[in-house]
Formats: sequence, C-alpha cells, structure tokens
Amino acid sequence: MATWKKWLAISSGLVLTASVLGACGDGGGNGNGASSSAPAPESAPASASGQPASAEASGEPLKPITLTFFDKNTGDAFNNPVAQEITKRTGVTVEIQQPTGNPAEKLNLMLASGDLPDIVLMDRSSDIVNKYIAAGALIPLNDLIDKYGPDVKEMYGDTLNKTRYTDGKNYYLSNWYGFSEGEPVFGFNMRKDLLTELAPDKAEGGQPFTADEFEALLKSFKEKYPTINGKPTIALTMDGSNMGAVTGTFKGMYGMKSYYENDGKLQYDVEDPKYRDMILYMNKLYREGLIDVDWAINKRESWLQKLSSGAVFASTGAYWDLGDANNALKKAGGENMEMYAYKVVAPGVDPSKTTYGPSSSLGWDAIGITKANKDPVRTMQFINFLASEEGQYLLMWGIEGKDWDMVDGKHVPRPETLQCFKDDFTGCVNKTGIRKWTWFIKSGKGSDGTIYDMPVRYERGEVDKMAIKNLADSAWDTSVYDNLGPQGGTPEALVAQKVSDIMNQAITKAIIAKSADEANAVFDKMLADMKAAGSEKVEKIINDNYQARLALWK
Repeated sequence: MATWKKWLAISSGLVLTASVLGACGDGGGNGNGASSSAPAPESAPASASGQPASAEASGEPLKPITLTFFDKNTGDAFNNPVAQEITKRTGVTVEIQQPTGNPAEKLNLMLASGDLPDIVLMDRSSDIVNKYIAAGALIPLNDLIDKYGPDVKEMYGDTLNKTRYTDGKNYYLSNWYGFSEGEPVFGFNMRKDLLTELAPDKAEGGQPFTADEFEALLKSFKEKYPTINGKPTIALTMDGSNMGAVTGTFKGMYGMKSYYENDGKLQYDVEDPKYRDMILYMNKLYREGLIDVDWAINKRESWLQKLSSGAVFASTGAYWDLGDANNALKKAGGENMEMYAYKVVAPGVDPSKTTYGPSSSLGWDAIGITKANKDPVRTMQFINFLASEEGQYLLMWGIEGKDWDMVDGKHVPRPETLQCFKDDFTGCVNKTGIRKWTWFIKSGKGSDGTIYDMPVRYERGEVDKMAIKNLADSAWDTSVYDNLGPQGGTPEALVAQKVSDIMNQAITKAIIAKSADEANAVFDKMLADMKAAGSEKVEKIINDNYQARLALWK
C-alpha cells in the first residue's frame, strides 16, 4: 500500500554563510527543482497525535489560503514542484516577500511601519528577534503548539524549552536545529596535490599537524614555489571580510570557545592567555611572509579568485565556503588539486580538544507568526506539516516516485536525482524544488536512519570526507553561549558594540604588526581600551544572562 513519505528541508546558509560559520551548523548549497507529483496515496502516515500528518490525508476538504512569508534567505516565487506539492497537501499557497536590499534593514522597516507578513524568518543570533518580541510583533506559540502542533512537539523536543523567551514563552521555532555530531566546520584548507608532494605522510589525513610543522610546511611551499604559472604564490590567505572564520579557525587549534571561562565566570575570549599566544603565532606567520599581505582587505570574491588561480597553498575557513574555488581547481587539475581541510594543533593542546567545529543545536534562524496573521490556527497546522518528518523529507528529498523511492523501509534517492545535484547543484534546486525552502529544518537523521539533507549529505564528496576524517572530533555545541550579550537598544548594548569595535580593529593591527613586541603592545592596549570602554559591565550582563539560561534549561 502506497504511503506518503516524510520530507525534511534543510537550508544552506551557512553556513552559514557562514561564513561562519556557521554557520556554522549543517553545511549547504542551494537547490532548484523539477516537477511532477507523486500518485495519490491510499493512506498517509500518522502524525504524533495519531492523525494524518498532511491535511489532504485527513480526507477533509482543504480551504485554500494564502500566507505571506518573509524569508531573509530568498525572495523567489513559491511555484516549483515541491512548493506545488506543499500546497496540494496543505491547501496553503505561500506568497514570498522579496527581501530587497539588506534583509536586516527590511525587517527593521517592517517592524517600525507595522506592515508585517503572516510569517517571518529572521537570523536567530540577531537582536532583531528580541526587538520583534518586545514590540509584540510576534505572537506566543505555546497554546497553538499544544493544540495544533503535535509533530512540532515531537520533532523539536527539548529545543522548545531552550528557545523560550525570558517570560517562559515560545515566540519562534528554530531552523536548522539539532546538533550534528561529528560535523566539522573550520579547518586549515590545503591543496592536496601540493601537500602530497611536501608532506606525503600527512596528505591522506588522520594525523594533525603541530603548529611548528604547519609553519615549516608553509615555508617549504614558498621556497619551492615562489611562483606558479607566472604568478607570485601565497602560502596562506584568508577572507578578511569574514573575521569570524579567520579567528574561528585559529581559535580551533588552541581549543578556545565563545568565551573564556575563568573561575566559573565568563570573560571575553581575548582575555584567555591562549588568545594572545594565537595572535603572536599569526603575527609570526605574517612577518615571515607566509600570510597574504592583503588578507585584511580581501573581500569574499577576491579571496575566492585568489584560491581559484592555483597560486595559493592554504586558507582558513569553513571547508564548504571554498566550494566555488574548489570547483575551479578541480576543473583545472582534478580532485587532488582541490583544497582539503586539515587539523593544526597548538602547543600543549590535546588534539581531541580542538574546537574547529562550533555549531549551535538551537539553529540558525527564527521563524515566527506575526500579530498581522489573520489565521494563526491554520498557520500552525501548516507549520506542523512542514516540521513533521513527512514535511521535512518533502522539502529536502522531493517527491516520492519521482525524486526518491522507499526501499526496504528506507528513503533512497533516485540516481538521476543525485546526478542532478552533482552536475549543477543550484540549477537542480531551482528545477526540482528540493532544498529550496529550508523551513523548520532539523539537522541529523530521520526515523529510518537516512540523513535529512539528501542533496548535501547523502553522498559525501572527497572534500567532505577528508574534513570529517580530520576534524569530526572538534565539533562542539555553542548553544549555551548563544546571544548572552545586552539587549539591543540599551546603553549597555552600545558599550558592547564599542568593545567589539575595539577588539576587531586591534586584532587585525596586532596580526600585521612589524614585530612581536609591537603585537604585544597592541594587544595590551586593546585590553586596556576594552576595560576603559566598559567591558566589565558587559561581562556582568553576560554572566547574569548565562546563569538565567542555565536555570531556565534545568
């Protein structure tokens, strides 16, 4: 007897841009989809409440409804095959609001004007979420979840407890929630063909480099290859527009986390003695000509162009952020010419205690129902379907019988579906709709053991496999440290921003200092300037919020 499959949609981001990274979190790409709908099933799988997960399966007539949805990640029309299937099963048509210009500015403008969509998706780490809640722009979801969200309850579990606001209520549902054990983020990405030549015993992975070995490796590259294809070579470059990825990579080798925990209190990470050691190491590499002299002014595009040229040996960052450059390198010289992620370990650090893989189990995005919504009940029923396994697999795998089949109780993608993503990931997303709408996404695997993120993680490429081999043990959950700073709009928030500006400017200045003494002096001045600006007041708020969170999560 045919049954509906459960579909899981996962958003790319990162990523995080991640840049950081994700972010971190699950790595991604984009996708597009094809059309064709699965034959009507004889029955639909039951939801957590014992009722059919999709509205269509209940046998009740579906009253068409249109919901406006602001998604900061995309403004594309909701008309691909997966979108059509969602409407077929729920009776809901989604009108995507185009986030023209800067999404953050658009969100602030909507809040100020009161011109709100029915559903809004925001960056969970941004203070905009607190602004929307404080202004009453998002409605509490607890009663709606209790009555109409059984699958939400089952899928989210304790995440609902951890994403409560200070009043104990849930105003949004996380996106890309759940911790993916063993999924790396940052690493020192190196050209494998050159590494095979310079350090053949380490090229296949599994053995980390010491800080001294990494420095010697960069020197060996520069000595042997002062130029490549007539271009001056660069031993190590970085994306200066993504300082989170730059410092996140180096912090990983020193085992540092979001904050420096000292005698049970949280302090800014730069106050950790290891942070100074990290900066001095980076400064040494820079003074020896091993770091790109222009790294601090590199924009993402220029950074990727440098990597694609073939004249760069290594770079920091999330391994998936190098995707475009690796595609160019692979086209030029095959898989071995791509950049693979490796682990470097600082002196005195246990390799298994490195922290290259920061990822929050609470997710990247926050999705809420606004006060402008005229039918919150129907909206929660729609959300419940998307958040269910059935909805998640639909979003992330596509349509049964067309994009995938159920074989021996497991979801199995059709070969042509996998090939579609290999040939042209973004084009395949747009054509099929698979992984286009990544709403209420849960990281990890479904109940049958298959990964929700089929396009990215069902079949891992060689770059992914190397990152996992070298850095899987460095993944860690950042959630307990997320968003502990002062609330936006408060005087303390202005102080926190000033402290952050002081750190960002000084860190770059210290890295490119002309001597170790100068780097130390810059670092000392930074700490003094932070204190003068009020860093201790901010740290008190951070610690108060930290203790309140620990109490809330009990």
